Amino acid sequence: MKKRLVFATNNKHKLEEVRAALGSAVEICSLAEIGLEGDIPETADTLQGNALQKAQWVWQRLPQGLAVDGVFADDTGLEVDALGGAPGVYSARYAGEHCSFDDNIDKLLAALGGTANRKADFRTVICLIEDGVEHYFEGRVDGIILTERHGAEGFGYDPVFMPDRFAVSFAEMPLDVKNSISHRGLAVARLKDYFAHAC
Repeated sequence: MKKRLVFATNNKHKLEEVRAALGSAVEICSLAEIGLEGDIPETADTLQGNALQKAQWVWQRLPQGLAVDGVFADDTGLEVDALGGAPGVYSARYAGEHCSFDDNIDKLLAALGGTANRKADFRTVICLIEDGVEHYFEGRVDGIILTERHGAEGFGYDPVFMPDRFAVSFAEMPLDVKNSISHRGLAVARLKDYFAHAC
């Protein structure tokens, strides 16, 4: 039986990516579709902590009588070696609250300057809550930070992140290719595998 889950995000790009990655295996409800509004808190100091905080916030506010099997949330961090793992858990707001994707990229490129070591990794942690029980799924991809933007697809740091064994940035990849190798794609694949074996 197909699972029906609420994805605890207000990010339309994430919603699109995760729906594409899960395909028909799981039905995903957005917050707008269940009529839930508000800013979801993410004040923890780890990716796992933020994913849990966001999932719990939505779980505790599900409309009465809503027929869903669970809630899940993710948190993602870009960890750059030369910056001691920064921006990490602060990736989405690296340039400050209410900053744009471009603001974050500008700050990152300025912080790296001409640094030779441009190694970085992207990590995503998903927290799934079913019947009040938490499950975690993680994905990671290694790569480098480019010296300038390449590509117009994707979102966030995609134009400046080139994964290992590829000659293009995430922003130059078709969504299906990105989903097959990305941090979020790998974490979602583990979520999908969990449901395949739980049924």
